[in-house]
This record gives sequence, structure tokens and C-alpha cells, in this order.
Amino acid sequence: MTNKYSALTSIKSVSMERIASIILAMVLLCSCAATNAATWVVTYPGSLYDGDERHKYPEALLKLALEKTGVRYTMVASQRIKYQSKALRKLRENIEVNVVWSTTDRQREDDLLPIRIPIAKGLIGWRVMLTHKNKPFYRKELTSLGDLLVYAPVQGIDWPDTKILQANGFNVLGAQNRSEAASLLSRQQADFYPLSVIEALTELRQEGADPDIRLKEGIALQYRAAMYFFVNKRNVTLARLIEVGLERAIEDGSFDELFYEYHGDMLERLALDKITYFELDNPLLPIKTPVSESKYWYTPGQFEGKKKATN
Repeated sequence: MTNKYSALTSIKSVSMERIASIILAMVLLCSCAATNAATWVVTYPGSLYDGDERHKYPEALLKLALEKTGVRYTMVASQRIKYQSKALRKLRENIEVNVVWSTTDRQREDDLLPIRIPIAKGLIGWRVMLTHKNKPFYRKELTSLGDLLVYAPVQGIDWPDTKILQANGFNVLGAQNRSEAASLLSRQQADFYPLSVIEALTELRQEGADPDIRLKEGIALQYRAAMYFFVNKRNVTLARLIEVGLERAIEDGSFDELFYEYHGDMLERLALDKITYFELDNPLLPIKTPVSESKYWYTPGQFEGKKKATN
């Protein structure tokens, strides 16, 4: 009797496990179907001004990632949320925007959910220097990091880069935003303005730029840094969609094609494989940054010369 009861209990247990497995599979299938059937409304911060070139590549990459997943989507640039600090706060509150791109640090990864694929291939940590043509810095030959530490850079007070520069010994002047940083440089209150290579030439070309601001040729700062797409911590499904789309774009080569389309001319112009660059430590770099995944990162010479090869 005991053996029959045990056998019956065992059969019931196995049956319940199979039923549970079937139900779970059906739930997952329905979830995937719902994800594909729904139209995702992806809202991100709008540009500060019409024609802001800094927005074009992240927008195009986000679009590419969503296309690679096969989901239906609509992308909307917020007309109210434009400044990064406000965008990150609204994303944390899960209102008005649901995707923001930004340089990562530990605090941002604590507050938000990062998709840990560097969308600019680490170029956000390659910093060339803008300066006023009348500053001694413009013509000074700099051969070591020690030479550079004598001069005062300007950065946004809430940018991770400010803390990185300070940690490496720089006396940084803080600005409320990009406009004030440019103004401090124009008034010669700062010696130089380090900007990522994907931003610097755009800054020089933008309408209303001070013609006396020049690029300091031949040198750069370099530290490991990543710009990610971020979503709210509860928006796991959207994070997964973007991650899958980016990985598919990397695998089929369309990620690098888009990257070169937007940044190829800049890389040819700056020739990062031929200049002197000073390496800095980044104490803010989160431990989960995928530094060992070479497919995610730019290396000097990776794209330079591609234009000649394709002509």
C-alpha cells in the first residue's frame, strides 16, 4: 500500500512539473508575441538646438537597434526634456522619457538600468582640447602629463569627466552647462576645454561659435569611458530589446558601418593613431564595464585610412 501511494505521489509530482513547464512556456511565448505585436513608443531627450549633430548618431543607432529586433516602434524626441541632468532625473522617475544616452559612472548605474554596450566605442574617453588662440596654452609644446597639469581645464559640474580630471590632478573650472563652458573659454578664464573627439569638431562648427577658439593639434587625453543607452530600472524588457538589437548590429557589421558613416571624417581629420595622447585613470568606471570585449571598443588605426581603401 505504501509503495502504491508513493508511486502515485511521484506520478502526480512529475505531472504537475510538466504542467508547470508547459504553462511557463506558454506564458513566455505570449510575452514574446505581445512584445512583437505592441508598438513601442521610445521617448528620448530632444536636441538643444535645430541641427545639433551630437544627437544624430545616437538617434540613428537606437533606430538601428530597434529595427534589428523586428518590433514595431515609434521614436519621439521630447521637446521639454533636453538637458542631460533633467533627462536622467526624469528617467529615474520613469516619466516623460524612457531612453537616455549618457557616459556611465557608478552612480548612474545604481540609479538606472544600463545597456552595457558602448555606443561610441569608447571614443567618449578620447578628449581633444579646445583653447583660445591668445592663450599661451595654444602654442605651448606639451610633452608630458606634468606639462599639462599646469593648465586649468573647464568642464560641466555634473559631468563624470570633471571628477575624472580632478582625480588625475587637474584643477578644473566648473560650468553649469556647455554654453557656460564655451563662454569661460572665450573669456580666457579657462586654459582649455577637453571634449570627446565625437563632439569637439561639432563644437567648433556650430552656429555662433567663437572664431578665436581653436583645436590644440597633436595631443589628446585618453581614459576608459563608455556611453550607454540607459532605461529605468523597471523597464527590463525595453533594455533587453535594445541590447539584442545592438548585438545583432555588431554581429552583421551594420553597427560599425553606421559608426564610420557618422565618425569616419572626424577620425580621418584627427588621426588618433598618429597623435600623442596621455592616459588617465578613471576611478568612476563601474566594475561591470565590458573592458575585455574588444568588439565594443575603438583602437587607434581601426577606421583611419578606410576612406582611401574604399575609393
